[in-house]
Amino acid sequence: MNNTSNAPAVIYDVLNWLFGLLALAIGLINTFWGNDPGFGLFIMLLSLAFYPPVNILLKKMVGFAIPGLVKALLALFILWVSLGVGELFDKVELMLLSFK
Repeated sequence: MNNTSNAPAVIYDVLNWLFGLLALAIGLINTFWGNDPGFGLFIMLLSLAFYPPVNILLKKMVGFAIPGLVKALLALFILWVSLGVGELFDKVELMLLSFK
């Protein structure tokens, strides 16, 4: 029996999906509960870089996909601006209070 599964590629795709969804959630929180909806929309736009179908489409359209190092740097940037400058925890608290 030939086992040709590519476990590292699957893990990489799962991590991309998870961070893409996390960045999307950060963007939504900043858009609707923050004081800067433009920043939230910008984060949501950046989250597209992590979705594997977007990278496949980008590869077909322009001939290259976003390299892993660029995605890692982008992920660090999103976390840095959201947790530091963007005061994400305060916005999450506002969001939770609005649901009560």
